Amino acid sequence: MLVDELKKMVKAIPADLKEKKGVYSIEFTVAERKVFLSKKKLTYSAKLRVDEEKKELRFTELLKEAGSGMSSGDSEFGSGFGFKKETFRTGMGARDGTINEQSVLFGKQYTYKYDFSKVRTSIESEAARAGYAFKYQITPIGL
Repeated sequence: MLVDELKKMVKAIPADLKEKKGVYSIEFTVAERKVFLSKKKLTYSAKLRVDEEKKELRFTELLKEAGSGMSSGDSEFGSGFGFKKETFRTGMGARDGTINEQSVLFGKQYTYKYDFSKVRTSIESEAARAGYAFKYQITPIGL
């Protein structure tokens, strides 16, 4: 079965393939950055749905950064220091670059490199091998 093969493939990333209401998700931390009293985490997230009737796999992915901790200078508290938690997302779409290219969007300097296209192409290859069409979607709505 396709889902069983995808679970094996995702374990090698290493990540887990979790299911909720027919939508499978993959999420793993690509890079983490700790500075003074703050922490930033860059996470790759992908969702997919297997449509047995149409014999197709619909796929979407995104890269997001979440951070928490003490901020300096731009605090809403006015004292120059404060607690801040925020989440950022890049636009959704196929990614062929490395983590360094994506991190420019965040203005950060991550040293970890990860080729996102490996996840997508591995899932696409596995779907084709099992006789399923691979449909890339920009937005997860209607996945």
